[in-house]
Amino acid sequence: MSIGFWQIAIVVILVVLLFGRGKISSLMGDVAKGIKSFKKGMASDGNEVNDDSQHTNEDSQQKNISENQEIDKKE
Repeated sequence: MSIGFWQIAIVVILVVLLFGRGKISSLMGDVAKGIKSFKKGMASDGNEVNDDSQHTNEDSQQKNISENQEIDKKE
């Protein structure tokens, strides 16, 4: 048994009656904002990972320099 046009139409009418046209449009707007936010987050996430690794390398280099300076002072 396949789903026919009339069955889909009845479901759509029931959904519109239950939630109202305004509620459905605002819900779809919220979904669109969520998708845009997710895409933006995924795009910026890759950049932040690279930035974090650069900061980590710079921090470890700075730490090594300060340790070497302390060793030189002790000698």
